[in-house]
Amino acid sequence: MSKSSFLIQPNPATPGLSQPVEGVNETGLPVTLPVVTEKPITLFLNKQEIVTSMTLGDWLPELAVGYFLNQNMLQRNDEITEIDVDDDLGVVIVRTAHETDFEAKMKRKIRTSGCAEGTAYGDMMERFNEVELNKTACFKGSWLIKLSKAINTAPSLYLSAGAIHGCVLCQQDQPLVYIEDIGRHNAVDKIAGWMFLNKSDPHDKVFYTTGRLTTEMVIKTVQMQIPVLVSRSGFTASAVDLAREAGLTLIGRAKGKRFIALSGIERIVFDSADAADVIESSSYQRFVQRDER
Repeated sequence: MSKSSFLIQPNPATPGLSQPVEGVNETGLPVTLPVVTEKPITLFLNKQEIVTSMTLGDWLPELAVGYFLNQNMLQRNDEITEIDVDDDLGVVIVRTAHETDFEAKMKRKIRTSGCAEGTAYGDMMERFNEVELNKTACFKGSWLIKLSKAINTAPSLYLSAGAIHGCVLCQQDQPLVYIEDIGRHNAVDKIAGWMFLNKSDPHDKVFYTTGRLTTEMVIKTVQMQIPVLVSRSGFTASAVDLAREAGLTLIGRAKGKRFIALSGIERIVFDSADAADVIESSSYQRFVQRDER
């Protein structure tokens, strides 16, 4: 897979995303290594301050728009008239054509399991059951090998400094938009914002994350209307239940050609050489039938 398939990918050399720090290793020898930065960013929707989040500090318009979309504070048909970013003050203001007031919603605060102290407001599930994911979308097992290689070998802060999460918007076996952050929920929101601002069609996309598959990851993927969610990490039981309720294809522990799917099995095409016997087995057929109920 050529790196040219990326529309956006991390650039570890970008100023301000990391800084050199001196220390010693286990033998006492001096070392200098890059360490990622954390910056507080306060998000405003029109005149109302909504949240302050610790973030890497890049893709701030996308972060703000994606956050408001995933909190159901912005709707897909809302008109954004302006996005103001003040790097010195650490403020992003998203302005819309209509007035907004989320005082009541903000009283219902939920501390999420995400890194960087993720916070969700209001009822994140209020539109969850309204989303109909593309039932004709598919995911070929052979795509995973190419995706994993392209993503895991691309230059990134994860490879140079660590302590970072990555999320990738993919189409078939091509990674398109690869964005990192210290919190996986921030990385998800950045991609959600990018998709909204660039009018990207979600129905034929695959969402890849380096983080664990939690309820928040499932809810946000469904709200982005992406039918397939893949992670090289594992699952939580509640996330699996929600994925099955929404009809989301949920794939975890993805490494090389190996993976485990716990929801949306009907979208998967087992096209690897050793998969032919599996799809004909009675145990697999029972699993698919259970998943479709």
